[in-house]
Amino acid sequence: MDGDATTLTRSQAARRERVLRAALELGASGGYDAVQMRDVATSAGVALGTIYRYFSSKDHLLAAAMVEWTHDLERRVSQKPPKGETTTARVADVLRRATRAMEKEPKLSEAVVTALLSPDRGAAECQRDVAAAMDRIMSQALGDDFDPAFTRQATRTLGHVWFSALIGWVNGWSGMENVAAELEVATALVLGHLDR
Repeated sequence: MDGDATTLTRSQAARRERVLRAALELGASGGYDAVQMRDVATSAGVALGTIYRYFSSKDHLLAAAMVEWTHDLERRVSQKPPKGETTTARVADVLRRATRAMEKEPKLSEAVVTALLSPDRGAAECQRDVAAAMDRIMSQALGDDFDPAFTRQATRTLGHVWFSALIGWVNGWSGMENVAAELEVATALVLGHLDR
């Protein structure tokens, strides 16, 4: 299995992209349970075995879709830097943007967060990729003025709060408005002292 998109030929990358898009469409319309590998293969116009060349499981496939989503967010944040007069405001802006994007596609968001919770090895690699991308995104908001160790710890902590809040939303413990509220509180607790 060669799921690493950086080592694929152009035609392999195109097939992998079609598979991802098909999974995203199915997840957006029906959530986690709607993403069945046979349906993904049919929708993508590939053989079922082709999917397993790139993804070890449904969870790996959906987790890879979350990786693509975070990379897209990273590109957008690079093009349109975080707004705010303070460090806390800039980091909160980034986290709000991430949360709003997920709120627009609730069924798909539920599907990818559920997949990221999987013990599947491919999904676990994607968990690391998502965390690394979120660290880079939040580092853009923090800027270069801080000790790298502090930046790493602050972005990692806030990333954990964000993901934990998303799990609560997916599992019905809280609404999306609570995700935003918890993030604002956590951001103020972790970074508020920098704005004084």
